[in-house]
Amino acid sequence: MTMLDDPATSAMWPAAYPRGYAVVDVETTGLARDDRIVSAAVYRLDALGNVEDHWYTLVNPERDPGPVWIHGLTTDVLAGAPLFRDVEREFSERLADRVLVAHNAFFDWSMISREYARARATAPTRQRLCTIALAKELRLPLPNHKLATLAEHFGVAQQRAHHALDDARVLAEAFRPSLHAAARDGMRLPLLECRPLTEWSDSPAAPLIGHQPTYRPTTWRPSRRLPACPYPNPGRYESDKPLAQGMRVAFSGDTSVDRELLEDRVVEAGLHVATSVSRKTSLLVTNDPGSATSKTLKAAEYGTPVVDEAAFTHLLRDVAPAPGTVPAPGTVPAPVPAPRPDAVPASVPAPSPSPADG
Repeated sequence: MTMLDDPATSAMWPAAYPRGYAVVDVETTGLARDDRIVSAAVYRLDALGNVEDHWYTLVNPERDPGPVWIHGLTTDVLAGAPLFRDVEREFSERLADRVLVAHNAFFDWSMISREYARARATAPTRQRLCTIALAKELRLPLPNHKLATLAEHFGVAQQRAHHALDDARVLAEAFRPSLHAAARDGMRLPLLECRPLTEWSDSPAAPLIGHQPTYRPTTWRPSRRLPACPYPNPGRYESDKPLAQGMRVAFSGDTSVDRELLEDRVVEAGLHVATSVSRKTSLLVTNDPGSATSKTLKAAEYGTPVVDEAAFTHLLRDVAPAPGTVPAPGTVPAPVPAPRPDAVPASVPAPSPSPADG
């Protein structure tokens, strides 16, 4: 007899809830249309969120691996890995007739559906559930919606962040109490349809990490006032360390994520959006470091660290508290509120124009 056959359990469990879930995490070469999966993990859960089994695989992306310093998978490691079409059948067995669950599920589903389209196949899942959306529906008291924050809320220990298998395990363990809380309240789950791609045309492989041929053309973007960063600038970003609150981040060129949304995420993380590059700029984010823009030229002159958008998005997941601030045990530093495009808080003075961000 299954747990749902138990009258005590079935009496409180919503009849419309799915009969099984596939908790998924994928690591990728980047975030755009032409990027590829380099590793994938699936935890299969029953209707009540209990773990049935798990599976993990490396995937040869047939191109550069992207932000190796984030996921740790080098070209040499991936050279002997199977292609996606070689693992597609087993992946499908893990997804079949289950709701795909992921943290920021739109991204994971987008990458998975593209890989299936390249393999001339269709993923056997028709619905997805985003744990960020579920956390918001449950009104969980979270300072932000990072996976690490959700895990900490439910007392789940992370062992290896940005490793697909451990991230999937952490999410599976955090999803179960979320699912039970939703069932207890009789809440409707925020399920969305998974629409598979029906056709695919391969684009030329990108020769450089971060080169994304599908970015929108440059358009004029009106300036907007952002709230002042409350933290002092701790200095430049170092490749072997996380970003720290107070760092000054500048952007150059087009980004796959809308620039205003990206800037809002920067402010929410406690970083400062710099409008130009100076000797005090901590980091320049650009997908075309070889371009001769004023910011890339200044970055080269000053020795400012440069990363692409994919790497920066990964770094935003784990921003360290501002130096000198010690969060209370079991808490995460409160993020700076994201600004409204049309207003500046009355307590924040409008920044004075300056030719440099220093």
